[in-house]
Amino acid sequence: MELSLVQKIAVFALPVLFAITLHEAAHGYVARHFGDLTAYAAGRVSLNPLRHIDLVGTIIVPLVSLLVADILFGWAKPVPVNFSNLRRPKQDMLWVAAAGPLSNLAMALGWAFAYKIGSGLAPGNPALGWLVFVGACGIFVNVIFMVLNLLPLPPLDGGRIMVSLLPHRLAWRFAKIEPYGFVILIVLLLTGMLGYILWPLISLSIGGIGAVFHIAPAELSYLLRAL
Repeated sequence: MELSLVQKIAVFALPVLFAITLHEAAHGYVARHFGDLTAYAAGRVSLNPLRHIDLVGTIIVPLVSLLVADILFGWAKPVPVNFSNLRRPKQDMLWVAAAGPLSNLAMALGWAFAYKIGSGLAPGNPALGWLVFVGACGIFVNVIFMVLNLLPLPPLDGGRIMVSLLPHRLAWRFAKIEPYGFVILIVLLLTGMLGYILWPLISLSIGGIGAVFHIAPAELSYLLRAL
């Protein structure tokens, strides 16, 4: 079974919207907790998706990448964080950066729970059948967001975590990659290297979540192939 384009959009819309919105809001919330009110003052500590959506990165690029390359790729408006406002800038940067991927992990687990409920009650109920697909999609989307953002490449969250963990001199040198980070990411995407790096980690993460909720890998793979 393979979903039509309209069905794919209907299934992906909710998980993608939540994945982006909560990811960005988490950065802002944790930054506020550690003393930086920049995101809060800009209205970005919010669950309103309209505050985080970028027309190109959140809507156009994901649709095109899904249609052309059969891979979900995109971004939201970056949450403004002034790290110098944090109480302990270098140490607290780790928690601000990690908040986004951790929110995606939490959502992936939540969607796995929804999937488990739907798969147990779906026979003969189209609405719960839809929940099964949305749950599988939610796992898939959030794991991709988590793994991608944990790549140790500034300005991705993983890059900021590395800057926080490295000794000062190495951290300063590593942070100088940031102006070129997005270009490097696009080159990795276009050459296929990004998928080569990410897919083993994505598969491992999805398998781990499936094991927690006793979801058979073959069962989840079948639905993900339809997506």
